[in-house]
Amino acid sequence: MSKIAESELILNKDGSVYHLNLLPEDISDIVINVGDPDRVSMVSDYFDTVEVKKQKREFVTHTGTYKGRRISVLSTGIGTDNIDIVYNELDALVNIDLHTREIKSQLTPLKLVRIGTSGSLQADIPVDSFVCSSYGLGLDGLLNFYELQNEGLEKEIIEAFRTHLPNKGIFPESYLAKSSDMMFDLLSPGMHTGITASCSGFYAPQVRQLRLKPSRHDLIEKLTSFDYQGHKVTNFEMETGAMFGLAKLLGHHCSAVNVIVANRITQEFSKKYEETMHSLIQLTLDRLSTL
Repeated sequence: MSKIAESELILNKDGSVYHLNLLPEDISDIVINVGDPDRVSMVSDYFDTVEVKKQKREFVTHTGTYKGRRISVLSTGIGTDNIDIVYNELDALVNIDLHTREIKSQLTPLKLVRIGTSGSLQADIPVDSFVCSSYGLGLDGLLNFYELQNEGLEKEIIEAFRTHLPNKGIFPESYLAKSSDMMFDLLSPGMHTGITASCSGFYAPQVRQLRLKPSRHDLIEKLTSFDYQGHKVTNFEMETGAMFGLAKLLGHHCSAVNVIVANRITQEFSKKYEETMHSLIQLTLDRLSTL
């Protein structure tokens, strides 16, 4: 088996992966992802013990135990470009021998969960509710750099969406990846469910206008009106599509749960999203601890 070159797998002087600054023993097989570095401690404050605390740039990692289950929580920062870094380096920690630089013969699947905030695209999904993503719809283009293949219903949905919202030669080709069935079944009870769209930015890519006008004023309407055999776009944010796509390619189990902080149809914004986020964190930890 050929070694991975130093220019491709960059390690720090202590042997840790370059951006995350982590060693294999620093993480659990369950990794919670949050965007905001300050939200890492919000999660780990619920842990019974914390054994690892590391940070490099926006990537903060805490590992500890919750109800006897070892769990890691790691901040990704904002956007799918950061997800590209985080998921490839998490995979390297468990599936590449960092000493020999060779891919291991026995691969380890991680259980990856995003706990985040997002905007609702349906009037009947109110602020301060929870959404568990059944699919991740990427509008950012990251997975076009990888060989992501769709089959069955996944293929039908993305083909229908591309017809519904053509890129007109100026937007990245949209892509789609399904949530892990195991993680979705564990986390979704009692939550709204549907397709989560991931955008490449916060303002024009999500049809917000300050001084610059978005080029696609009909984007929200197109996302809201999409319906393929009952599969609708329920919410959008900036990470889930890439998470689901990379996890699928790498063989990991990935899901995402979000607090709805804004409803873009009713134009409401939550007045208590921090309180709601605490509720989602505790609920998610309780369910993950059973794995």
